[in-house]
Amino acid sequence: MKILLIQRAEVFSPNSVEKDRAILQTVGEKLCAAGHEVQMVSEEQPFEPVGYDRIFSMGRLPQTLQRLQGFKVINSSEGVANCARCQLIGIMQQIGTPVPPSEGSHGYWLKRGDAAAQDKSDVQYAVNRAELNEKIAAFQQRGITSYIVSAHVPGDLVKFYGVAGTGFFRYYYPTDDGDTKFDDEQHNGTARHYPFVVEAMQADAEQLAKAVGLQVYGGDCIVREDGSYCVIDFNDWPSFSRCRDEAATVISSLAGKN
Repeated sequence: MKILLIQRAEVFSPNSVEKDRAILQTVGEKLCAAGHEVQMVSEEQPFEPVGYDRIFSMGRLPQTLQRLQGFKVINSSEGVANCARCQLIGIMQQIGTPVPPSEGSHGYWLKRGDAAAQDKSDVQYAVNRAELNEKIAAFQQRGITSYIVSAHVPGDLVKFYGVAGTGFFRYYYPTDDGDTKFDDEQHNGTARHYPFVVEAMQADAEQLAKAVGLQVYGGDCIVREDGSYCVIDFNDWPSFSRCRDEAATVISSLAGKN
């Protein structure tokens, strides 16, 4: 089987360029070991998707998503586009994914809504409404008019990773190992490891992945003291840095599925 792997543009891998490249390379190694002919390219350079039996893409550039429309791709252009936060929140509300409330007494989160975060300034915490309004004004000065606002939820920050339809689902506490992208975990503090129903979180994540149109996905949850949780982020193809080899084996197996 002839397979094309498309690497994500570096602008969409803030503080994670090497990690994102590593998961795709590891998937490629697994595919080569299985006897497939594999080519890996960057979406930042010209590429031609015609002539491949399977395409695995981490790409997010608009021109990449457009070029891959109509091809069998993991993840699909539609699924990646649906991860833009304003689009995503609508899907989450429609299918009943537990999400943060719009109001609370512990501050607010302001997040860019038209694309995935490209640097720390695209996701900001505000202690109150006055500071939130200042940060919204700063967004608008940067030309960002599409954004979402949610209340900060106290609890454990949990990162999860999955491959839809395979049973693969893993979760981790970033404060346990200190592996962080923007250090926003400090607002929730050190994980207390509140008990929660993992199977319920996995079911919600799988349902959301199906609705969004993703096969390879990841996200963030806040688990409250009472065990309830809300999904605060969901995205296409994370780095799987904490379980890379295991995840790559499962992702590579998608090549043989219709």
